[in-house]
Amino acid sequence: MMNRYENPRIPSEARVRYLDGDYQVESPGTFVRCAVTGTAIPLDELKYWSVERQEAYVDAKASMKRYLETKSA
Repeated sequence: MMNRYENPRIPSEARVRYLDGDYQVESPGTFVRCAVTGTAIPLDELKYWSVERQEAYVDAKASMKRYLETKSA
């Protein structure tokens, strides 16, 4: 249920908890940001994230880039 003061047409960043195979919206919004590129990702298009790092990725390429950056860290 949407709060009557929220306007779904105004883009806002959501706060999300990333789970295995799903995510939980902790603070409402219309998008999250890619941890690698900074690109806004509409929640209905979110497909890639890391449970371990609690980060979203715009695509598989960004996900792999972050994996390679952090695998030896």
